[in-house]
Amino acid sequence: MLKIWGRRNAFNVQKVMWLIGELGLEHDHIDAGGSFGRLDDPEFLAMNPHGRIPVIDDGGTIVWESHTIIRYLSARYGAVTFWPANPVERSFADRWMDWSLATLQRDFMDLFWGLFRTPDGKRDWPFIRDRIERCARHYLLLDRHLAGQPYLAGERITMADLPAGTTLYRYFELEIDHPSVPNVDAWYRRLAARPAYREHVMVPFDDLRGRLDY
Repeated sequence: MLKIWGRRNAFNVQKVMWLIGELGLEHDHIDAGGSFGRLDDPEFLAMNPHGRIPVIDDGGTIVWESHTIIRYLSARYGAVTFWPANPVERSFADRWMDWSLATLQRDFMDLFWGLFRTPDGKRDWPFIRDRIERCARHYLLLDRHLAGQPYLAGERITMADLPAGTTLYRYFELEIDHPSVPNVDAWYRRLAARPAYREHVMVPFDDLRGRLDY
C-alpha cells in the first residue's frame, strides 16, 4: 500500500494528498511534521535526508519533494488523466508546475508566513505589502492565461493545476485586498467542485495563525 508522511494542513502535503484523492489510491497516511514530530527520527531521515515532508513509500520506492511526487504518481497511476501522454502537451503542464514552485509559491508562502503565521507585533508590513503586490501580479497573469481555457494546460485538469491550484483556498481566505481575477475565480470554482480538492485542500488553517514554530 502507498504510504505518505506529512501533516494534513501542510501546503506541500496538500498538493500530493489532493492528487492521491483524485486518483483514488488506497493509502496509509502517517502524521509527521509540526506537533507530530518524526522528522528527526533516524527512520525518517533514512527516507529523506533533508527531514522534510511530504515523503511517500510506494511499494518500496521512496520519493520526496512534492512536485517530484506529483510527477511520479501522475506518470504511474494517472497516465490517462493527470499525466499528458503527448510530450508537447506535457511540457505545458511541466512549465506551469515549475513556474508555480519558483515564482508563485515563493511569494505566496512569504505572504502567508509574514501575514498569517507571524504574530501581530512581529509583522514586517513593508515586506507583507510587497508580497501582496507580487501575488496580485501572479494571479493577474494566471487570469490572462485562463481567459481562453478552463485549466492551466488546456481543456482538462492535469498535474499542472495542482501546485498553483492548492494556493487558491488560502489566498482567497486571507484578509487582504485581492485583484479582480474572474477567470481565476471560475477556475477556483471548478476545482472546489471536485471532492478531492474540498477534502484535502480546503482544510481549515486557523491553528497556524501566529505560529512560527512549524
